[in-house]
Amino acid sequence: MTKIHVLDDNTINKIAAGEVVERPASVIKELIENAMDAGATRIEVEIMAGGTSFMRVTDNGKGMSKEDASVAILRHATSKIQEVSDLNSISTMGFRGEALPTIASVSRFTMLTREPGSDLGTKVEISGGKAPDIIEMGCNVGTSIKVEDLFFNTPARKKFLKTNHTEGGKINDFIIKLALSRPDIAFQFINNNKTSVVTPGNGNLYDTVQAIYGGQVADSLLTLNLEDEDLKISGFITKPSMLKSSRTWQTFIVNGRIIQNRAIAKAIDNAYRSLIPKSGFPFTVLKIEVPQRTIDVNVHPQKSEMKFEDESRIFKAVYKSVLDAIRPSSGNLTEVAAVVEKPKVKYSMEPMQFVPASSPAPQVSTSRPAQGSYQPKTIYEAVSRPAVKPAVSFAEAQAKLQQERQVHYQQAERHNEVADGQNIDKSNSDMSNDPSKIDMSTADPSTVEQPMENTGRMIPIGQVDLTYIIAQDLKGLYIIDQHAAHERILFDKLSAMADGIPSQQLLVHQLLTFDRKEAALVEDNKELFAKLGFHLEAAGDFDYRLMEVPADVPVGEAEDIIREILTDLGNMHETTAKEIRQACLATTACRAAIKAGEELNMRQMEILLDELSTTAFPYTCPHGRPTILKFSSEDLAKMFKRTGFGF
Repeated sequence: MTKIHVLDDNTINKIAAGEVVERPASVIKELIENAMDAGATRIEVEIMAGGTSFMRVTDNGKGMSKEDASVAILRHATSKIQEVSDLNSISTMGFRGEALPTIASVSRFTMLTREPGSDLGTKVEISGGKAPDIIEMGCNVGTSIKVEDLFFNTPARKKFLKTNHTEGGKINDFIIKLALSRPDIAFQFINNNKTSVVTPGNGNLYDTVQAIYGGQVADSLLTLNLEDEDLKISGFITKPSMLKSSRTWQTFIVNGRIIQNRAIAKAIDNAYRSLIPKSGFPFTVLKIEVPQRTIDVNVHPQKSEMKFEDESRIFKAVYKSVLDAIRPSSGNLTEVAAVVEKPKVKYSMEPMQFVPASSPAPQVSTSRPAQGSYQPKTIYEAVSRPAVKPAVSFAEAQAKLQQERQVHYQQAERHNEVADGQNIDKSNSDMSNDPSKIDMSTADPSTVEQPMENTGRMIPIGQVDLTYIIAQDLKGLYIIDQHAAHERILFDKLSAMADGIPSQQLLVHQLLTFDRKEAALVEDNKELFAKLGFHLEAAGDFDYRLMEVPADVPVGEAEDIIREILTDLGNMHETTAKEIRQACLATTACRAAIKAGEELNMRQMEILLDELSTTAFPYTCPHGRPTILKFSSEDLAKMFKRTGFGF
């Protein structure tokens, strides 16, 4: 009697189920991909108990005849390919012919399907891989597949499933990725009788992202766009201010198929280096279109991996498209401002003091507090604090404010024209058409309208807590972290100096003493310190004389910067020279930047905003903190509950 024998079909299907059907989410993925291949424009998914007890996928595709339905449940039965050469030009999601029989072998499987024009549909029932029961019955056009009691006959596999909440979350993630890959299909996901995901199915990827993730993510999207011969990249990526702690919301789509690829992920990470913290990942929907002959999808049973003919070209193309997206096309800071995530409004009640009309107004002291007893908190308190003036009417105050603001805009406009080398002299016709050139001294403030010009520039209006700059434009209100903004400006300036950072010589050299480990790091990285602008010369076993420091670094900060750089160098492992230089530049920029608590005047704020608008990546500081937050007019209206009242 021979010891080697051929396994029966039921056993083969259960073994294959371990590769194709790993968990309930794998079942949903296979069934949805079949619905996509069937030309469905609407797909509904319903589950109970994380999919372990009940799953149903219903579509409005072309359905199947009774004969096709009878064959579809057989192993390796497919309509997608005919011969081995077809593997080189696969354009459908499925092609192995394994999904339906393997799912049916480990569950209680029911399929209803009907072709357009047929009077009756077909019902197929299979319980645990046994002989199918096939009958005719009435049903809608398309296909509806119900899977119950998954892994009921393979308890060893069932016990490795996670909690119902975790399994339901996996299904939710798969449906979201599939919906992003096909924005032309309307998806609806119902989890435990509650609708979780609904997409419009209008073919617009932006609308699909907004329907799934909400308006805050949609407002932070940057467009990806690159075309190079037979390679095309499109999609969206969020600003560096909108991050998650994992890659679960990064979706890579190649020729309509969702894949996982380390080279693509690495290209995005490299493009976002110095813009985000090490633990953050931007939201990404990356769609790549390449000739079918240049890829191989027959790599993994779940078709989640793909081989490229030239992976280095894909890496470079993704890197360039992401870099082009996050680099602002203009110097408009409003395009890069981060949207405030779910602002929480807090209200406080303060007592109101009423003075009768016949009573004299209370005397307000106009003298400043004694020196040393008063610590200003705002630029208004630090600089202005004007004496109390006689009361004026609202119209008079408004007219004066408009006049002061107009003078401010005229000065800013003249400054820009001089900087650009333009001729300030304009013709009389230009003067009459430009509201910024109207002579406010002769105009009637009550009749002249003073709209703010939409020049794309932010106008600073003050400083809060001597840390944040408040600015405005026609689109809303902006809060800028002065330290993070200046840190980004300095970092980009230092990074652009590839041949070395300009140094300033010290009249009095500083003597720095290190321990044995730090002295070894200084000696090993002497060339790096020189390129960073620090000239160190040995003055003993563990002593070094500091002779030059970078031009942008305060002399008093030099020693602290060097010691922080040495700490970073000591904590690094297997890093490249580029990464070391970047970390050192980030430390230098951080220590040299304007600190929180430093008072700035209006001109300094203007310069800071102008320089930030000219940087390559103004979204965040080199350590990943956002530089700008935006409160749009709609956000402010919601926060003050002005929506729905008509005023």
